[in-house]
Amino acid sequence: MRWNLRLAAANRGIWKASELQRMLAEHGLVVSAGKMSGLWSGEPASIKLSDLNVICVVLGCGVEELLIPEPDKVQRPAEEGADQAAATSSVPGSVSGGPAVTPKRRTGRSLPPP
Repeated sequence: MRWNLRLAAANRGIWKASELQRMLAEHGLVVSAGKMSGLWSGEPASIKLSDLNVICVVLGCGVEELLIPEPDKVQRPAEEGADQAAATSSVPGSVSGGPAVTPKRRTGRSLPPP
């Protein structure tokens, strides 16, 4: 997904993050300067749905204008059969393709060697 807040704001004549920050505060969403900077200039790692709702109300837009899907950036997982064959051939004697797993007791101590 691409975060499109800056362009959505510019389309409505809002050119400064501080202006949008003030408008959000008027609608009950107080955003710190640091968080506002992240929302304005970058891609936020996370955003609350309630905050997203306020942003949409202030800008008079829908979520689809703020979050632009980018399906070409989604990677498909490789086929399972090919992965399993490659994994088992790379580690001799391993069933799952990873290192051998030694079971542990519930106490956290390992079992004695066989």
